[in-house]
Amino acid sequence: MSGLIQSDQFLPTLVTAAGERAAVRVLEFFAGQIRNPHTRRAYARACGNFLVWCEGIGVPDLAGVRPLHVATWVEQLGREHAAPTVKQRLAAVRRLFDWLVTGQIVPVNPAAAVRGPRHVVRVGKTPVLDPGEARRLLDGIDPATPAGRRDRALIGLMVYGFARVGAAVGMRVEDVYVQNRRLWVRLNEKGGKAHALPCHHRLEEDLAAYLDGCNLRTDPKGWLFRTIGRGSGRLTDRPLPQANVHAMIRRRAAAAGIATPIGCHSFRATGITAYLANGGTLERAAALANHASTRTTQLYDRRHDAVSLTEVERVRI
Repeated sequence: MSGLIQSDQFLPTLVTAAGERAAVRVLEFFAGQIRNPHTRRAYARACGNFLVWCEGIGVPDLAGVRPLHVATWVEQLGREHAAPTVKQRLAAVRRLFDWLVTGQIVPVNPAAAVRGPRHVVRVGKTPVLDPGEARRLLDGIDPATPAGRRDRALIGLMVYGFARVGAAVGMRVEDVYVQNRRLWVRLNEKGGKAHALPCHHRLEEDLAAYLDGCNLRTDPKGWLFRTIGRGSGRLTDRPLPQANVHAMIRRRAAAAGIATPIGCHSFRATGITAYLANGGTLERAAALANHASTRTTQLYDRRHDAVSLTEVERVRI
């Protein structure tokens, strides 16, 4: 343990200089307090950058960090990064020092009194497709190949099931199951929240074609969405990385003649918007999307885009 703690590869000098107890406390924060691996990486990067910055301006130790230091760092970040990024990094530093205060490593939290930049989001920025474009994209994928069956099922899951790409690629074959004579999917969403819902009939067809066409039902513990073997054109037993999904989506969109620069999250927004446009309620949409608040769901509701376009076209010159 002591060898790990003293390694500059893992901890900034400002932490190791504060002694082994401080170093252990910092490691415990990232190991025990933050369960999501993506959040852990982002927070570790933010806290590491801040502590290295403090060392560079001459702060002697952790106890020497003052609110003025945090405020100056936040001001500098604001010149180079968007407000949400600055707020996330400030939150990381604030949580770390809260943990150090409760562990009696430092007397006060220097980030507690520092305010981040104001950031109000009323409209989401995620590009969306209209229903015709989404249908054209799905219909343009050849279901005769393993890659085609996989991609249709994956995109359909994100459109009709409002699934996040992280939850989709984390599914096992057994997470697609029959209940009440209907196919259901089980998603493990952010924060460890399990979420199950019945499949739309189109999604049910695509998932069944994928499972049967690629002989996946005999491997219930295996990954649902897998990579394609180089040169073989067949599924491997390795999970499909998110980066590969993003590249696949861009490739499929280009082949379908879709100019909108969509990403993985676009399908979630597309599905929610289509649901609401066809009479769905915001509360039900939030439940289907596994959102804790309807305020989050509202960011995915892009029905107003069509209204705005109609109003713009009233300018007849």
